Parts: sequence; C-alpha cells; structure tokens
Amino acid sequence: MRRQVTLLVAAVAVVMTACTPSSDPVETTTTLPSVAGTIDAPEFPQGMDWLNTAAPIAMSDLKGKVVLLDFWTYGCINCIHILPDLRRLEEEFAEELVVIGVHSAKFTNEGATAQLAEVVQRYDITHPVVNDKDFLIWSSWGANAWPTVAVVDPAGRAVGVRAGEGVYEAIQPVIAQLVEEFDRADAIRREPLELTLEAESSPSTPLRYPGKVHASDGRLFVADTGHHRIVEVDPDTGEAIGVWGSGQRGFTDGDAATASFSDPQGLAFDSSTSVLYVADVGNHSVRSIDTSTGEVTTLVGDGSQGWPPTGGTLDETRLASPWALELAEGRLFVANAGTHQIWSVDLDRGLAEPLIGSAREGTLNGPFATSELAQPSGLALSDDGKLYFADSESSSVRVGDLANGQTSLVVGGDETLFDFGDLDGSGNEARLQHPLGLAFGSAGVLYVADTYNSKIKRIDTGTGTVTSWLGSEPGWADGDAPLFDEPGGLAFDGTTLWVADTNNHSLRTIDPVTGTVSTLIVTGLEKFEPPTSYAGPVTEIAGSITASAGPGTITLDYALPDGHKVNPDAPSAVSITGIGIELAGDGDLTGASLPIDVPVEFSEGSGDAYIDVNLVYCAEEAESLCFIDRMRFVVSLVVGPAGPSSQITIGRDVEN
Repeated sequence: MRRQVTLLVAAVAVVMTACTPSSDPVETTTTLPSVAGTIDAPEFPQGMDWLNTAAPIAMSDLKGKVVLLDFWTYGCINCIHILPDLRRLEEEFAEELVVIGVHSAKFTNEGATAQLAEVVQRYDITHPVVNDKDFLIWSSWGANAWPTVAVVDPAGRAVGVRAGEGVYEAIQPVIAQLVEEFDRADAIRREPLELTLEAESSPSTPLRYPGKVHASDGRLFVADTGHHRIVEVDPDTGEAIGVWGSGQRGFTDGDAATASFSDPQGLAFDSSTSVLYVADVGNHSVRSIDTSTGEVTTLVGDGSQGWPPTGGTLDETRLASPWALELAEGRLFVANAGTHQIWSVDLDRGLAEPLIGSAREGTLNGPFATSELAQPSGLALSDDGKLYFADSESSSVRVGDLANGQTSLVVGGDETLFDFGDLDGSGNEARLQHPLGLAFGSAGVLYVADTYNSKIKRIDTGTGTVTSWLGSEPGWADGDAPLFDEPGGLAFDGTTLWVADTNNHSLRTIDPVTGTVSTLIVTGLEKFEPPTSYAGPVTEIAGSITASAGPGTITLDYALPDGHKVNPDAPSAVSITGIGIELAGDGDLTGASLPIDVPVEFSEGSGDAYIDVNLVYCAEEAESLCFIDRMRFVVSLVVGPAGPSSQITIGRDVEN
C-alpha cells in the first residue's frame, strides 16, 4: 500500500549506497564494500502451510542461494505491481536466486490456504509461498508495509529489508554483487530448488479465473483472465462465438489470433461501433477490439506502469492497472486501481485525465480532486449521472456525483482501510470484504460482488442499505442455495444477472426474481485455437507400434477422478492426424463411459500419428460444474499389409 512507510535496516541502506551505479565514465578497479549480512536470518516457524513445494522449507535448505523474501497480501495492488519485477529477477538469476513469497494476509479470506492456493495459480506464481497468516515471519523481519522484500545472502545471513514498489531497480544490484562476492569464495549453489507447483495438479477448464463479464445488446463477453484473452459466448447455448487473444501473456496488437493481453479485466461495449473496450491490467492499458473485423488496437497506455498520474492525449498517457470500465455518451470511465483514481477518457477528443481521486490511498470523501480512493475495481453508472464504484481496499461501495463533483459513502467502512467484515446495514454500519464487481438491476437495485465474502449482495440506492442475497461461503452449488468462490464481475442484461465466478472458472446466471442460480457451460473454444498449436499435455508412446492395414480400434483406457463422469451434454471427442490411421466414425465421446473402443482404419505406411482426446467431465452429482481433460498421444506407427484387426490402447501409464 503506497501510504505505508518504507522501512530500511542499516545494512540495506549501505547496500543501496554501495551499489548505485557511478555517473563517472572512467574505468576503475575499486572493489565495492561487502554487502553480505552479519546476522543469521530468522528461521521459518514450523507448522506453516507451504505452496508450490512438496515440503516445508528451512533457511538451511537455502544455503548457497541468494534468497529474496516477498511479504505480500494478494488483494493489494502494490503487491501485484511487483510480480513482474520478481519474475524478471528470477529469470536473470535463475541459478543463484530463490524467491520465497511470505503471504501475510490483510483480509480474513486471504488467510485461508485454499484461497491462497487459487491466487498462486491465478497470478502465475512459480516460487514457494508460505502462509504467514499470523504474521510470525512478518514480525521477525520487522516488516510494516505491503509489499516488503528482504534479502538473505548465500551464507544464510540477513542483508536487509525494503518496503514499496520499484523492487527490480533497488534489489538487482544487491543480488548481482552478492552473487559476485560469494562466487569468488565458491559459495554459490546452482542446483535448482525442487518445486511442486500448485498449477500442476489443477484441471484444465474452458475459462480460467474469469475476472469480469459484460452483457448488452444480446451479446455476452467475458474476460478470460487466466488465459489472457477475451471470449464472446452465446448467452443461450454457451457456445463460444469469438475469441480475441493468443492465450499467452503479452502486449501485441493485431488480428484476433495473434493479439495478446495480460490479465484482462473490465469490459465495455459500444454497440454503435461494435467496439469492445478492455481494461488490460497487466499491460496498464485500455485496448480496443473491433468485433466486426477482429482487429485489436491499443487505445491508451504503452505497457508500462504510469506514475505520476498525468493526463493528456491518448498516445502520451500512461495508466496503472486499470481494472474496470464504464461507457456513456462517448466517455469511457476507467477505474485506475494502481493510482487509486477513476479516470475519464474522452473518445471524441482523444484525451484522458484523472477524474476522481488525489492518488493518495484512503477513505476521504469530498470534492473529486481531493477525495482519497483505495483501489477502485468495479464501476456502475446510474441513469441520474452518479458513478458508483467498488472501493476494494476500503471494503466499501462509494459514489461520485458527476453533477456536483462530490464523492460520498454508500455502504462499508469510511474511516480506515481495515474496516471490513460481513454485515448488512446502512452506510458505515455495513461491512463488506474487498468487493470487486457492481451492476445496476431494475428499480434502483445495485448488485455487489462481495468478493472475499463469496456473496452477491443488493444495495437499495434509495435508502443506502445493503442486504446479503446469495452465497454463504467459498464453494460451488447451483439452485436456490448457491455457492460462489470469490466472484469478481457482474453484468445485468435486463432479465439475467451474469456472474464471473472467478475461482470456480465459470459463468453463473441468476434469475433476479427467484434468485435461482445456474452455470452456463462454455463450449467450442477449441475451434479458435491455431491449427498448429496444442494447448494440453502431450504423451509420447514409447517405441514403435505395428499394425495391419484395415479396420481396427483404439482403446481409451484411463480413469477420471473419483466421483466424476464424462458430461452427457457438453461435447467430448477424439481426433486423429498424421500417418497410417484415421477415424472410422465421427469421434464423438459425449457422455461416453471409459474405457471405450474407438473404431479406426489403418493404412500401410510408417510415421507419427497424433491422437487428441478432449473430454468434458463433471461431478456425478453436479453436471453443471465441468472440467476439461485434454491430452495428445503421439504414436510411432508401422502399418503393414492387410491382416488381423489391430488394436492400440492409449492412456496414462499404458504399455502396448
């Protein structure tokens, strides 16, 4: 959090001075002072939950490595901002550096290991993370702000502590000098640390951590955040009818298949131009998609984080983690979470400027220019010109009156950034926990995705009262007693309330009259994949397999997780390309029972055959909750003349 005070222990203060590059261009052989620590680093307490590793880690396990401790909490935008710095350091010092994420949670929900495991995958974190929910490691290092980093030298001694963003520029010279210094003493251990990543055990899903959803003019768009792409879905059938983005994190304009995004979130659609605007969080930009041509361009931002927040023409303006969008009469409102502001983009004049917020994180209401916001992440514009925003880090819903230029509290805490909870009521009497999504319904009802409470709530904007409506705890269930898991986005199309149910990787629908919840199964995404790519695990069958020309079978012989079955409604299939074999039927596996024999036709020849299996499976008691099991089997085939019918068995750990 930007307002917190930066802490530097004496050792780090010396390091920063010693490692600052000289402005003198003259070569020198002067040796920099040692930056090694003098005091043993505090040991990790026992009994803590660890992620991305098979067993707890001790400081002694890290001897010979430079260690960077990252003290963070996952809802904090400043903590999110330094993740690219950590990745850059991990790549640059791949053999010498180990990053340990020390998650010291601000919010109650963030302290749950199950929720933290989701975020580790959502943010593509591939280093070990320890759940420091009781602030034991935090206290042992004297941390007092999110984010804070601490450095440990290869001898296991504490070098120092630094709070705030700008981690790469400050810490890279320290790590580089530690590596050089300990390399001279042959004290660097370059063997990799063994990891067991949380993502390795998670199933593939059509959507991955969807953040926001937009529904208007009969069209439904979803930010498929974890896949770094935007998907248009038929709201009636769930069939994917458009995909923009390569599926890989990047910052590239171009056609639908080659353009790239990074953790996209908020969406706004202009039906008059068929342009969809995207808040591209990881690229600190707003992107434009011409849905009629598929072309993706950048509206504002250059991919770098903007600071200080300065308005101007679109081509010269930089944003910081734009999280939500709202469009009205040629004006695009942007929740610029990274600077704790709401911006206004004049699309006709090509100008962008801060509208609400001083860029100081806080809860102060009043004139737009002096108001203090705290990571606004959801927007909803009323018919009478009031811009409501989910002020996530203050766990409140606030409103900016565009007519008089004043902000005020609707519901939630308005005194400190730690006034959160789960309590219905009016104004400051109510409590929310890190809400992310807003959407107006009918009759002045404002729906709220109370994200960290895993609930959907309703605000009567006339009385300023919030009431819990649906959800109770993190989970998944449809029907009249539904469960959600950190829902992040809402959209109302006049008859249906749509929910981006982030940790459930799904789109949920709510009947606003009955409160009945259903899950929309998204299908057909595979047809948008480039023909030369394969987004799934590949198993190469050992050795060559001989077969006879003519009819034969492939037996799919591997088990789904216990209590699951192939979904009888969503399409599953097997396809074959390559040499010596082709399907004798359509390859349909919808609702199939495993193992199953698939008829094929062998033809003389030799070469590699590619057998792609795509199974949509679900819990036996909950057919709407679907997962995708995708696998490519590569078979080296030698097919001889016609003879007895041949059979190949494929599956996990199957030998032919």
